[in-house]
Order: sequence, then structure tokens, then C-alpha cells
Amino acid sequence: MEKRLITLLLLLFATHAGLLAQSNDFGMWYELSAEKKLSKQWSGGVEAMYRSRNNARTGDRWSVAVDAEYKIVKKLKASAGYAFLRDNFKEEMDLKSDGFRYNKWTPSYWGTRHRFHVDLSGSYDIGRFSLSLRERWQYTYRPEAEGKKYDFDEEAWKPVKGKGKHVWRNRLQVEYDIAQCKFDPFANVEMFVDDSGIQKMRYQVGVDYKYRRQHTFSLTYRYQKVNSDDDDFEVSSHLLGLSYKYKF
Repeated sequence: MEKRLITLLLLLFATHAGLLAQSNDFGMWYELSAEKKLSKQWSGGVEAMYRSRNNARTGDRWSVAVDAEYKIVKKLKASAGYAFLRDNFKEEMDLKSDGFRYNKWTPSYWGTRHRFHVDLSGSYDIGRFSLSLRERWQYTYRPEAEGKKYDFDEEAWKPVKGKGKHVWRNRLQVEYDIAQCKFDPFANVEMFVDDSGIQKMRYQVGVDYKYRRQHTFSLTYRYQKVNSDDDDFEVSSHLLGLSYKYKF
């Protein structure tokens, strides 16, 4: 039964993502993480990620992150973390008011960003269902990048200025524990809000496979609807994800 279920999910996700990618971008997300329980209340973790875009042909981002989690009471946790990001920023062309002459040009380049977050999450069980809500404050800072933007009027390369941004993220998730099965399906929806309003929405379905309690493999499909421009230069995308977590 388990082999049939994972085969069906793989075919469903791959086919669905391929069809939908015809009208939006398509990318792959790969994640590796490890978590260590330090005490009854404290735990820590590390994570590495790689993302692609342009129908999975172009590297979009790689990152490494660390975080710490504290269990306040049963089913209520707080956490904080830091991520080092290397992003493949897209090319930008800035035209003058006549719409024909070039003003400034920024070619595609790999740049650094620093991201910090603080979370508060709670969960509630209803039979075999588990509902959870995570509230996250996120701050991302992009340092100034020297010589990345060309000014046609001055005929000189200029820096891309540094910039910081605050985002509030709200994620509601439901999980289901299938009796006598190692596969646990889940679905969630997440809202990203900045000072201009709702920046983007992310919808996700997936399944976790747990092996000997320490190993968790996950397969996910995400649809991300982008409503405004942001520092990620993202567009609405269909995303297929593969991840592995090890618990000490």
C-alpha cells in the first residue's frame, strides 16, 4: 500500500506541476536539515537549501540556516533563527521616460542577504487531524553590492544600494495521521504581509515519510502567487520540493 501511495503522489505532483508550468514559472526546492533535542524544552537545528527557477533550468538561491526552539508549554513553541542567503538576482533594465533610451542596467548577479526570524506556533489535535498556526516576523537585509549597476548617463558602474525589509508571515496547516501507515499527508496556506499589504500567498500539499523515527523524507508541491515586487524578484510559480530531516 505504501509503495502504491508514494508512486501515485509522485506521478500526480510531477504531472500537475508540468501542466501548470505552461502559464507560470516552475522550480525545484531541495532541503537538508538536522535537529537536535538539547533538553526537555530546548532544541536546535541547521538547514541547507537549494532552489531553481526558469522551469528548473536556472539556479535561484542557496542558503544555510540555524535556529533554536523553546517549548513554552505542551503544543506551544517559540523559535528564532538566522539564514545566510545567496540569491541569483535577475537582470533589470531601467528606461528613460521616452521608453526607448536606456537609463540604468543591472545584469543578473549572485548577491548576499541576511535573514532573521522569530516564531510563535501552536497546535491542536482533533482525532487523527492536527491543526497548527505559525506566526513569524522576518527581517531580511541586503548589503550594498559594489559595481553591479551601469549608469548610461555617467558611463560608469554604480553600486546596488543596501536595503532592509520586514515581513509578517502567517501559516495555517493541517496534518493527518493515517492508521498503520508511515506516510503522513499535510496541507497548508501561508500569507506574506509587508508595509504595502499582502505580498504573496503560498499554498502547499505534501506527504512525510518517517523511517525509524530519526529520518523524515518529504515530497511537496507548492503554488506561490506573487502580488507585488519584492527583493526576491519572484513571480507566480509552481514548485516541487524534496527534503530530508535527521533528528538526533
